[in-house]
Amino acid sequence: MPLREVSKLTEEKKTDVTNMEEEHKEAEFANEETVADRTETPEETDFAAEKSAELQQMLEEVENRYVRLQADFDNYRRRVKLDAEAAEKYRAQSLITDILPTLDNFERALNLEVEGEHAASLKQGVEMVFRGLLDALKKEGLQAIEAVGKPFDPNFHQAVMQVEDDAFDSNTVVEEFQKGYLLKDKVIRHSMVKVNK
Repeated sequence: MPLREVSKLTEEKKTDVTNMEEEHKEAEFANEETVADRTETPEETDFAAEKSAELQQMLEEVENRYVRLQADFDNYRRRVKLDAEAAEKYRAQSLITDILPTLDNFERALNLEVEGEHAASLKQGVEMVFRGLLDALKKEGLQAIEAVGKPFDPNFHQAVMQVEDDAFDSNTVVEEFQKGYLLKDKVIRHSMVKVNK
């Protein structure tokens, strides 16, 4: 609820409470004047007590509504602040997620064996472009998840195969099929791995 509406509702409730208090005071004043002139009957006393209790209850309801409204507004303001902080922290996530397949293709190209001076020179150029792109992404908070030789962790790894290999401990990542990445402290892609039983 916008702040303007909260303020408007609050002012309306305060006005209602003030009006009720004035009516209550006028009624008490009128009662005091008539008490001097005559004595009240039991019915009139009961009516005044009921009216006073009713006004008190209305006042408490308005105060409770005001407190709840203030708490709702504080919660709303806190949520908006947290959303803005998260949006700023992970602002590059969409772009980086779209670039990840390109990083994979660069790595595949760099893993190829080349022959000849021209091909080696071309590979060196591709490697420089890859490093430049990776450095730019690291400045935004991107980092690769380490997988091979590490214990399997479902928070970072996605197991697609299991093998039995005596060279590795149980529940250890044996091979990585696709590299996983973190953006600051958030996993944006899990590593696809082969795990030892």
